[in-house]
Amino acid sequence: MQQSTEWFYPRGTLPQGAWESVVDGSLPGWTHTGLRTGSLGDGVVLTLEAGDVERMILPLVGSAVVSWATGADRGAVHLAGRESVFDGPSDVVYVGVGTSVTITGTGRIAVAEAPATEYRPVVHLPKADVPVEIRGAGRSTRQVHNFGVPGALDAQKLIVCEVITPAENWSSFPAHKHDEAIPGHESRLEEIYYFESEVTRGATGVPATAAPFGMFATYSSAAGEIDINAMVHTGDIALVPFGYHGPAVAAPGYDLYYLNVMAGPGLERSWQISDDPAHGWVRESWTGQQTDPRLPYAASLTASTTEGTPA
Repeated sequence: MQQSTEWFYPRGTLPQGAWESVVDGSLPGWTHTGLRTGSLGDGVVLTLEAGDVERMILPLVGSAVVSWATGADRGAVHLAGRESVFDGPSDVVYVGVGTSVTITGTGRIAVAEAPATEYRPVVHLPKADVPVEIRGAGRSTRQVHNFGVPGALDAQKLIVCEVITPAENWSSFPAHKHDEAIPGHESRLEEIYYFESEVTRGATGVPATAAPFGMFATYSSAAGEIDINAMVHTGDIALVPFGYHGPAVAAPGYDLYYLNVMAGPGLERSWQISDDPAHGWVRESWTGQQTDPRLPYAASLTASTTEGTPA
C-alpha cells in the first residue's frame, strides 16, 4: 500500500472514531475545508455536532436518512442513493451552521464541510434536480455533478461537486491552480479530492484479481511546494492547499470518480482558476472534437456541454 505523504492519504490512514476518514483543521496546514467518509448499516449511527461549520451530505453508495436539528427546529430527509458512484447523481442535503446531524442507512456516506459563520437553511436536492454537465471533449471528456457549486447551492463558503472520468480519459486538465486571490481571475481555495475506482462499465472477462486505479498529480506554484504523483484507489484522499493540480487519469479498464470539496478565506464564494501557461493551450484543442459517447453514465439524465473550469 502507498504510504501517506504530506498531502496524500491512502484509504485507512485518516480514521477518527466511527468515521473511516476525516479531513479537518487538526491536519497541519489545513484550514478551510473538511471531509468525512463512513460506512452505514448494521445499526451504525453517525453523528455530527452543531458548530460553526456548514455541511453537504451525500451517499456514495446506498441510501441514508439524515435527521437534523437547528435549535428547536428539526426534521429528517431521506437521501435516495445509488448502487455506485458511477450510476449518476445521488440526492444530497445541505445543512448550515449551528445544525446537528444524525445519519443512518446502508452503504457509504460522505460529508463535505467548511468552517462558516453565516446560517443558511437546510436544502434537500433530489438526484433528478442535480445539474449534470459533460465537460471537455475527446479523451478529455468527463461528467460533472454540480450540486454544490455557486448558482446551484446557496452556501457561505462550501463548493462541492463530483466528477466521473471513464477509462482512458483525462480530467482535472489542463493542470490549473487557485491559490491566489486575483479579483475577476482567480480564487484562493483549498481543495480535497476523494477518489473511487471501478472496472469500467460494460467490461467483460474481468478476472477476480482486477485492481481498479487511476493516477493523480500535483506540482508547485509560487504559492508553495507540493508534489503528488500517485496511483489512486477507492477511499484515497489528496489535499491541494496550493499549487497546480492535474491531471486525474483513468487507467485503461478502470473508471475514475472523485469528489471535490473547496473553500477559502475570501468573502466571495467563487471558483476561478489559472491554467498552467505551459498547458492551457490544450483547452482550445477541444474545439471541433466530439464528446465521449460513453457519457453520461445515466441514460435518463439530460446533460449540457461546456468547457468551463477544468475539474
